Amino acid sequence: MNAVSDAQQHARLTAWVHGAVQGVGFRWWTRSKALELGLVGHANNLADGRVEVVAEGPRHHCEQLLAALRSGNTPGRVETVVDRWSEPKGNLPDFTQR
Repeated sequence: MNAVSDAQQHARLTAWVHGAVQGVGFRWWTRSKALELGLVGHANNLADGRVEVVAEGPRHHCEQLLAALRSGNTPGRVETVVDRWSEPKGNLPDFTQR
């Protein structure tokens, strides 16, 4: 067994959310969900109409955030979510919305 259990492994999730999601309500909802899960990071509007969500914390909490983004139970209309996983960098503040 690993010294660090799967539940304790940290990861960085970067997700690009496509759809009608650039309102303040969507970023606020994402921030609230991330803080509820104990994640750090941010949600930013991008010039092409997507929202970029970057979150770090326990991998299973990041997976829960990703599932929530894909659920469709968010403000706005999520069409697709593209994700990328990486090692945490540890340079993120408490979750912010921009």
